[in-house]
Amino acid sequence: METDLPLRTSRLADKPVIRYGSRKLRIGPSLLKQLCQCIVALGLGLGSYYLISNYFVQSVQVVGSSMNPTLHDSEFCLLNRWIYYVRQPHRTDVVVIRDPSARCYSVKRIVGVGGDSIYLKNGEVFLNGRKLVEPYLSPHTPTYAYAPFRDQLIVCGKDQYFLLGDNRMNSADSRTYGTVSRQNILGMLVH
Repeated sequence: METDLPLRTSRLADKPVIRYGSRKLRIGPSLLKQLCQCIVALGLGLGSYYLISNYFVQSVQVVGSSMNPTLHDSEFCLLNRWIYYVRQPHRTDVVVIRDPSARCYSVKRIVGVGGDSIYLKNGEVFLNGRKLVEPYLSPHTPTYAYAPFRDQLIVCGKDQYFLLGDNRMNSADSRTYGTVSRQNILGMLVH
């Protein structure tokens, strides 16, 4: 006895099947759509992290004591990488640079900008002929030129900066490697 009942086909029959133990999992359009959405979200997240950390703000850790008493070893700060796209570096900015002598990164303070003359004499810093007032240093901190110089005169060219560490007795800075070009300044520290 034959019946004329319509034959029903399942839409699931055309979909791929994955075996998971004794269970069959069918991959449908909604699962593929969710997987694609997760991949896109992951890609956007990684892209955003890359853009933000390379062009806007980055967390950095201070290593060493060359910036004592302002910054201490192992202290965490934010590096504002965006600010120097908006304005030029200013005197007294604390910056992260590509250190020309050690081929690494270091933190220093800008003392002189393009066109400035810096003269180190008898433990004092003179900027454009006037004694520099440095309230960020510990009282009576001397700044001597490194040997073989007793006194040191440096003139900053265009887009060049004279940098010093706040711990003047324990800092490799522009007294050692000279002025630093603008392209070697990564950004300003915010602490």
